[in-house]
Amino acid sequence: MKFDKDCEILWKDRKRRFGLPLSFYRYYIVKKGRQWVKFFRHKGFFHSVIDEINVYRCLDVTLFVSFYDKIFGTGTIEILSNDANAPVFHMRHIKNPYQVRASISNLIETERKKRNIEITEFQVSGKN
Repeated sequence: MKFDKDCEILWKDRKRRFGLPLSFYRYYIVKKGRQWVKFFRHKGFFHSVIDEINVYRCLDVTLFVSFYDKIFGTGTIEILSNDANAPVFHMRHIKNPYQVRASISNLIETERKKRNIEITEFQVSGKN
């Protein structure tokens, strides 16, 4: 995948099958100077679809590790965002999922602080 010349790829991986990168799904975390940090998902070979999310728009990060994933050292990261085009963003069966999740969480907090963005949570109780 091509990015601007002043972009830096912080992380990249592919969807894995049996622990091997045998897929046309590619995932990237890209930083462009001090302007932005984004997640990219590139899927396809003949017909490509590229999704992107600004890191500061992410609301929640969840890691799923199945028995199959434990055997092959992979996991799936689900990112919930307030992006209209990709409210749920999956990075399926990636290598080193625990380290990637920690990096993603740190990036999200850093970008929010840099932009002075606060996410407020409301808890609705069924009890009156």
